[in-house]
Amino acid sequence: MRIKLFLSLLLSVLLLSGCGYNQIQINDEQVNASWSEVLNQYKRRADLIPNLVQVVQGYAAHEKEVLTRVTEARANVAGMKVTPELVNDPEAMARFQKAQGELSGALSRLLVVAENYPNLKADANFRDLQAQLEGTENRITVARNRYIKAVQDYNVSVRTFPNNLTAMVIGAKTKANFAVDNEAAISEPPKVDFGAAPAPARPAAQ
Repeated sequence: MRIKLFLSLLLSVLLLSGCGYNQIQINDEQVNASWSEVLNQYKRRADLIPNLVQVVQGYAAHEKEVLTRVTEARANVAGMKVTPELVNDPEAMARFQKAQGELSGALSRLLVVAENYPNLKADANFRDLQAQLEGTENRITVARNRYIKAVQDYNVSVRTFPNNLTAMVIGAKTKANFAVDNEAAISEPPKVDFGAAPAPARPAAQ
């Protein structure tokens, strides 16, 4: 009886190994590692924002609406419950991406406002934050690209034959990915340049 049980278990292991079980596990770990790096870089950006807002406020306190939007967008991101399981929930992933997108938009408007204040642009703390922010945006883009590729590899591994048979047995399902309206945009991080002169305003249409 024990010999039959052992042989049955051995056969199951061999079948799973031959049907992509190991590859599914490897790809799953790669997705988790890539996702952790995405969260790490987004957190790094969020940690820079309070200091950035404080410095800008010292020179442009009357830009209250822009400062408030950045603060609220950051609070919205910080208030989200982000767990490793989020990658298995497309709706939760969409909410996460929307919140991060709103923060990016609010932050971009704040940086545009900074162009109007020469003394702010000359501030040492501000320029240091500028350099850190630019580096972080680059790392976010790299981390997102790696995550997108990792999810693509994983999803292919659980949807193609014969791996899909193993995936059904072990309950492995496709994971949520970033939705990118412009595929080329993910490879080009936002530009943060406070050295260039602001573009002149366009005349109002007659």
